[in-house]
Amino acid sequence: MTTLPHRTATALVIVDVQNDVMVGVHERQRVVDNIVALVSRARETSTPVIWVQHSAEKELRFGTDGWKILDALPVVPGDPIVHKKHGDAFEDTTLAEELAAAEAGHVVVAGAQTDFCVRSTLHGALVRGYDVTLVSDAHTTENLTEWGAPPPAQVIAHTNMYWNNQTAPGRAAVAVVTEKVTFGRPIP
Repeated sequence: MTTLPHRTATALVIVDVQNDVMVGVHERQRVVDNIVALVSRARETSTPVIWVQHSAEKELRFGTDGWKILDALPVVPGDPIVHKKHGDAFEDTTLAEELAAAEAGHVVVAGAQTDFCVRSTLHGALVRGYDVTLVSDAHTTENLTEWGAPPPAQVIAHTNMYWNNQTAPGRAAVAVVTEKVTFGRPIP
């Protein structure tokens, strides 16, 4: 259903699962385990895996230990790594070019943080013509209730609910659990 002509492939996009980002996030180990399972299944089906890494001057300084992708994740040589400085992984990055090279019109998204970079990237993909699957049990966020945000479990549940109800002409937006992710076309 993508509006990108001749883009029949799927790509798995893992957003900002970096050392400092993942400190104190909700259900960290479950999310990491689900991402590892997704990457394994993607590789079995020759689905490209694209890693996204955020950097900023004050936090997540490029090249520091906190900026690095978690060691527990199966990054292999040849996997594209997209470096970003904005919430939306498409803004001023090579993500669109990586997806074009893979002929991907469908992106499966997992990672952190739900209420910032994951959400921005979901919308960025949809408005650029991609079908977008959010892996509902493979994204997470930290507790920001001190600043007026709902508890992390509610942020995640709300994001899953509203993403499953997104619409756009000629595109699909769904949220599904890890075990129901299909690498190919999105679930109708």
